[in-house]
Amino acid sequence: MSGEEAPEFPHELFTRQDESDDAAFYGVPRFVVHIDDVTIEALTQVYRELLPPRGSVLDLMSSWVSHLPEEVSFGRVAGLGMNELELAKNPRLTDHVVHDLNRLPELPYEDASFDAVVNAVSIQYLTRPVEVLRELGRVIKPRGPLIVTFSNRCFATKAVGVWLALSDTSHGELIEHYLTVAENWTTIERHDRSPAPGKSDPLYAVTAASLGSAA
Repeated sequence: MSGEEAPEFPHELFTRQDESDDAAFYGVPRFVVHIDDVTIEALTQVYRELLPPRGSVLDLMSSWVSHLPEEVSFGRVAGLGMNELELAKNPRLTDHVVHDLNRLPELPYEDASFDAVVNAVSIQYLTRPVEVLRELGRVIKPRGPLIVTFSNRCFATKAVGVWLALSDTSHGELIEHYLTVAENWTTIERHDRSPAPGKSDPLYAVTAASLGSAA
């Protein structure tokens, strides 16, 4: 794609309350988690079920913790995020890079570099999501899984307008539509993995399998 989002998504949907430089916003390290402990364990369980042991995993929009199952070894865990200090502190990462996807959605990885990609509670901040998801399809090996998870928390000033306007159910439908428009994903499914409705943070996942580079 060019620098513009897909025509199915008008630019106005991706405006934000705070349009200041993301590098400045994320330049201050935040050594916090964004979902509660019970929901973190539910997220880890999703990874435990779907990620290939000893595989190569890309943690997209990573920070100081990846929530991967401790007992599972991976051949590579690459972190792509916005804060060097957070990424350097993450003990599961074998390598990392600071990269602003809203400025440059192209990923600094070769085709079919990874067996799987995870993106935890952060897709709401992408202003060019279809371009990023198309790139993810390129860097994952064919049939490799993508796991996008989200909850009901976010930095509201940096979340895109369309996300703030929708319900949790509609968020899953939106991500599914992103993947459909990207045109290099199959087996797209939505899941409710909330561990204790009404007692802990909700957890939802959208999963898909890569078809490789888009035609």
